[in-house]
Amino acid sequence: MTDRPVAIVTGGAGGIGQATSRRLAEDGALVVLADIDEAAAKAVADALMAGWVAGGAAGGDRRVEPAALDVTDPASVQRLVDDLVARFGRIDILVNNAGFPRDAPLTKMTDAEFRSVLDVCLFGSFACARAVAPVMIEHQYGRIVNMASRAYLGNPGQANYSAAKAGVVGLTKALAKELGRHNITVNAVAPGIIETDAVRAHPKYDLLTSLAHKQNSIRRLGSPEDVADAIAYLASARASFLTGDVLHVSGGRFS
Repeated sequence: MTDRPVAIVTGGAGGIGQATSRRLAEDGALVVLADIDEAAAKAVADALMAGWVAGGAAGGDRRVEPAALDVTDPASVQRLVDDLVARFGRIDILVNNAGFPRDAPLTKMTDAEFRSVLDVCLFGSFACARAVAPVMIEHQYGRIVNMASRAYLGNPGQANYSAAKAGVVGLTKALAKELGRHNITVNAVAPGIIETDAVRAHPKYDLLTSLAHKQNSIRRLGSPEDVADAIAYLASARASFLTGDVLHVSGGRFS
């Protein structure tokens, strides 16, 4: 058992997942950095812990631990939830961050490309929220933060990703209405173009950077820390009267 808030961050080994795990731990949560790539999750968790410990005694009080999780497999999700409840007696925060794009023009997009994105981004968010909800309802407290994207407004070549993220927005609003009476808030963040390793490796990185400078009100790419700060606010007690909302972390780009 623990007196700390317990947080699950799915897709925790990625850029936004790492930054979010770091931020929540620095705010005092015990963070479970969950990823389908268990080795990557362990490497990230170990690196975060080592950095904090090296920083001094206060750093040693922070805690992040890795976990294997396939968000598209309800049995995998339930195993993680059951394990955390058995060990810590609580789950306070769920950050549904797992997801990825598989871009292609509509006429060339395969069934697998469409379904895989919806399975991870949309079904995965549903499956994780469904699993943690009974624990949060029992404790009459919870924070669920879903990862949408500015793409929910529609992007060419992203029929799958845009549809999945629009679904995440709808899911967020439905769950907010359903769970609010239990003191559980459900919100979403909608990032614009964020400078993760995956974006830096994108073949059109220079074009993306140029577009950000032209189309954003704040003329730069976002950072993973920009998104993590927004998530940390929505996951905190400070956001207790905010639910069913979508917080755009897009530098002022909405179209």
